[in-house]
Amino acid sequence: MELITRVEMPRTKEINHFDRIMVLGSCFAQNMGEILSSKKFRCDINPFGILYNPLSILQALEEIYQNKTYTADDLQYDGRQWHSWMHHSSFSSANVNECCENINSRIAQSHENLNNLDFIIITWGTAYAYYLSDYKEPFVVGNCHKQKDSLFNRVRLDGDEIVDGYVAMIDRLREKNPDLKIILTISPIRHIKDGLHGNQISKSVLLLAAEKLCEMRDNIFYFPSYEIMMDELRDYRFYADDMVHPSSLAVEYIWMKFSETFFSELTKKIVEEWSGIEKALNHRPFDPASPSYHKFLTQIVLNINRIKEKYPYFEINKEIEQCQAQLKTLTN
Repeated sequence: MELITRVEMPRTKEINHFDRIMVLGSCFAQNMGEILSSKKFRCDINPFGILYNPLSILQALEEIYQNKTYTADDLQYDGRQWHSWMHHSSFSSANVNECCENINSRIAQSHENLNNLDFIIITWGTAYAYYLSDYKEPFVVGNCHKQKDSLFNRVRLDGDEIVDGYVAMIDRLREKNPDLKIILTISPIRHIKDGLHGNQISKSVLLLAAEKLCEMRDNIFYFPSYEIMMDELRDYRFYADDMVHPSSLAVEYIWMKFSETFFSELTKKIVEEWSGIEKALNHRPFDPASPSYHKFLTQIVLNINRIKEKYPYFEINKEIEQCQAQLKTLTN
């Protein structure tokens, strides 16, 4: 007996642990990027912070491609902090030089990685964008930083505008990196401030743009996270308390579907192997000074070294240092 309607999964390329990945987009992209990173995939997560509309994400890619350097002229001051219209507030600072340094070091890091990427995973959240109303030329912002509404014009993006911009950028990226693959997905989070109908219109624009891009280029693939949330996870237990965001259970389910779609059997086995170590690392003992915990930590170090020998591209020095520091404390 089948009790849910299954969303059909695409046939696509496999992601492996030796691949280099960049994740861009909404808070759902942030969630997925953090899970990938925790499973030891080499993942550059949201170099500009969380971005929601396709054109802001596209502009972020452009600035990474150009290795843009920010100066004070690119920032705005609200009386307390310096902000970038393109960046999340986590980059903001009361010190203008610190703000520029935070932004520029992150862009430089991602620019250095760009030509070696195997996958860029992009999650669009909404087709609505905010343009600065008094700027010298049309400029779509990534973050309004809670500034007054009169500074912005709110616009629903056109699907063809999205498609044309992404085709041009992806083709430029592919000239330097022919093996680059793009995974597009639509955030499963509904933007109910637009109303439920407005949200559906917005998501429809994004869905049509994603479909057209996949038809136009053979290196672009689509993962149906929005459809999974809407059709497979209809029950309210899959939603957080605000009845809008996915619950942790829903995020875990969508991650499972992502794994089934993009991971080979070997990659799944590696994820499972590391998950056991990850669980052990998060274990909190009743008696940290006991011999049994010393033995437990020693075994974790052995397991980590074993997996490092098998998969030398794993970046797990932090975990090794963490265990060794705890062991040193116990022996002292």
